[in-house]
Amino acid sequence: MKITSARVVVTCPGRNFVTLVVETDAGVTGIGDATLNGRELAVASYLTDHVIPCLLGRDPARIEDIWQYLYRGAYWRRGPVTMSAIAAVDTALWDIKGKVAGLPLYQLLGGRSRDGVLVYGHANGANLEATVDAVGRYIDMGYKAIRAQSGIPGIDKAYGVGRGEMHYEPADARLPTETVWDTPKYLNFVPQLFEKLRDTYGFEHHLLHDVHHRLTPNEAAQLGKALEPYKLFWMEDATPAENQEAFRHIRRHTTTPLAVGEVFNTIWDCKQLIEEQLIDYIRCTVVHSGGITHLRRIADLAALYQVRTGSHGATDLSPVCLGAALHFDTWVPNFGIQEYMRHTEETDAVFPHDYRFEDGFLLCGESPGHGVTLDSDLAAKYPYDPACLPVARLEDGTMWNW
Repeated sequence: MKITSARVVVTCPGRNFVTLVVETDAGVTGIGDATLNGRELAVASYLTDHVIPCLLGRDPARIEDIWQYLYRGAYWRRGPVTMSAIAAVDTALWDIKGKVAGLPLYQLLGGRSRDGVLVYGHANGANLEATVDAVGRYIDMGYKAIRAQSGIPGIDKAYGVGRGEMHYEPADARLPTETVWDTPKYLNFVPQLFEKLRDTYGFEHHLLHDVHHRLTPNEAAQLGKALEPYKLFWMEDATPAENQEAFRHIRRHTTTPLAVGEVFNTIWDCKQLIEEQLIDYIRCTVVHSGGITHLRRIADLAALYQVRTGSHGATDLSPVCLGAALHFDTWVPNFGIQEYMRHTEETDAVFPHDYRFEDGFLLCGESPGHGVTLDSDLAAKYPYDPACLPVARLEDGTMWNW
């Protein structure tokens, strides 16, 4: 079997997605997600101009060799554009292998480690009361784990507060929207939010919170300590992790579980964090970390140090990525939780899939491959619409971490 053609599909059914379609001379087709929020066309160009010409004529069954070729052969290794492109190829090849074998992807990885994948939803509101109500709605929908984000008094356009109840998409304009950040106001407010949530709903459900890289290590340590009475499932992205050693300071001062990694692209981005047990959950995902082949290596390293997976799963990952992630989650022995931000009806129509939500869990299907397809005709009706993620400044105008 040989790869005969490959093409990139860019579509915008409510938000932009990049999908790689790989075709073979055996009539078997695989697809992979290549979406990089706000930088979609960079990955599309990398695939079209640099990767696809190298795939033609190759045996799609040689997944490992093709991965190594695209990683080592580029010389300019790592980075979100390169690794998202490699991930798209890798996911498409695993999809093809599953279809040829007549098996769902999780079976190729080693079979089930669990019956269902625990997921968390995103509850958010413009203020404390609205967020408390939103958490209640997610509980009523059957979620066992909920991420809570809220508008903060005195801060306009706080991170995590969506424009609707079920769908949160921060990329909102052709040029980045500038927002204002105030750390003291945030640190004062967040413990009040979780105190109210525990007073209202008790401790039966898991609660999570995303700091989104906003704090210094010392500020993150303060917040983690303040949140300890409310038993969070995790505190996510407490501080930028380019300096992995920064998490040592947080770890020394709080027992609140720590999660990080949605912006990581390779095992080298989290090697020290894992080996020194500075985190509890690693949040790397299929599309931004080189596909299933490389994510499996990250998870295996994490397992040695009792670090569990908690993969990113926002709406800027297409159903193709989520479908592949669910098969990975179903297999990986050191699974922790999977983020699940629901896609719009338009997106679900463009990407038909066989996974489903039941009683707080997502269940991957039994279709050969990863179980997600692409309606190319429908995708063509939604042209690319440029949209950037916001940026943040402090009140004095200093650039900060969005």
